[in-house]
Amino acid sequence: MKLPRRTFLHLAAGAAALPAMSRIAMAQTYPSRPVRIIVGYPAGISPDIIARLIAQALSERLGQQFIVDNRPGAASNIGTEVVAHATPDGYTLLMTVSANAINATLYTHVNFDFAHDLTPVARIGLTPFVIVVNPAFAARSVAELIAYAKANPGKINAASAGVGTGPHVACELFKMMTATDMVQVPYKANYMTDLLGGQIPMAFAPIAQIIPDVRAAKLIALGVTTPTRSDAAPEIPAIAETVPGYAASGWYGICAPAGIPAEIVDKLNATVAAAITDPTLKERLLNLGVVPAPLPVDAFKTFVTEEIAKYAKVISFANIKVE
Repeated sequence: MKLPRRTFLHLAAGAAALPAMSRIAMAQTYPSRPVRIIVGYPAGISPDIIARLIAQALSERLGQQFIVDNRPGAASNIGTEVVAHATPDGYTLLMTVSANAINATLYTHVNFDFAHDLTPVARIGLTPFVIVVNPAFAARSVAELIAYAKANPGKINAASAGVGTGPHVACELFKMMTATDMVQVPYKANYMTDLLGGQIPMAFAPIAQIIPDVRAAKLIALGVTTPTRSDAAPEIPAIAETVPGYAASGWYGICAPAGIPAEIVDKLNATVAAAITDPTLKERLLNLGVVPAPLPVDAFKTFVTEEIAKYAKVISFANIKVE
C-alpha cells in the first residue's frame, strides 16, 4: 500500500518524536522503584554520612527509597567501577568525592574511565582542608609559612592521611604554586597524636577533623583551601588571600553511568539543590564542615573536568605514585 506523502511525513515525524516523549515520560515517573547510591567507602566516615543525609532527603522529596550501598576498597575505585558499568537508567548512582578526580590520573590500571564512563549529576558541597600547625611551630600565617619554607627548604614535615589523598594533593598543589620544598609524610594511621604532640609540625587536614582542636587552641589554623573563606569556619583566612588562584577543596557530589537520560539528570540535580539549601539539611551539612554548593548540571560537568585536569598537573609535578 502506498501512503500519501503528507500521511507518510506525519507518521515519520511521530515516530521520531517517540524517543523524546518516552524520555520525558520516564523522567516524570522517575523513580518508580528504589535507587541505590553506591559509596566507595566504609560506613561511618564522611562520604557515607553525607550520602545517607542526601539519600534521606531524596527519598522524602521523590517518594521512593534511596538506599546507600557501601562498596569500599581500592581507594573507592571498587564502588566507582560498579556504577561505571551499571545500566544508565538513574537507579544506580555514585556518591562522588574529590578523590575521584584525583584517582582519574593516579590509578591507571582500572576497568573504567571516570571522565568518560560517568556523568556528573549534582554537586552537594565543598569541604575545606586546613593548614594547621602545632603552636610550637614558627609560622602564624600562610605568608610566614611560605617565608619559613623558602628559608628552610626540605626541613618542614607535613602530615597527610596517605599518598594520593585529598590533603596530600592539596599540599603538593601548595608547594607547586609557592615554589616551596616541604617533605610530605603520609600516615597510614592517625597522625593527630604526633601533630598535637609536636612530633610533626604541620598538616593539611579536613576541617571537621581538626576544628575542635583549633578552637581549643591546641592547633593553629593558617588557612583554608577553599577559594574563599568557608562558612564552616569564617574566621580562618583562605589560602587564596595570600596565594591567588589556590583552591583544593574536598567536595561531594552525585554521578551516574554515562548515557543516563538528561531529563533524569535534570530532575536529580534540581532535587538535590532544593534539598541542600533547605535550612535543616544545610545546618546539618555545615555542622559536618560541608558548605552546600549546588551547581547547574553543565557547570558541575565543567567543574569535574577542571578538577581532573588540575590534579593531573599536580600528580605529574609531584611525581605521586601509589603502590
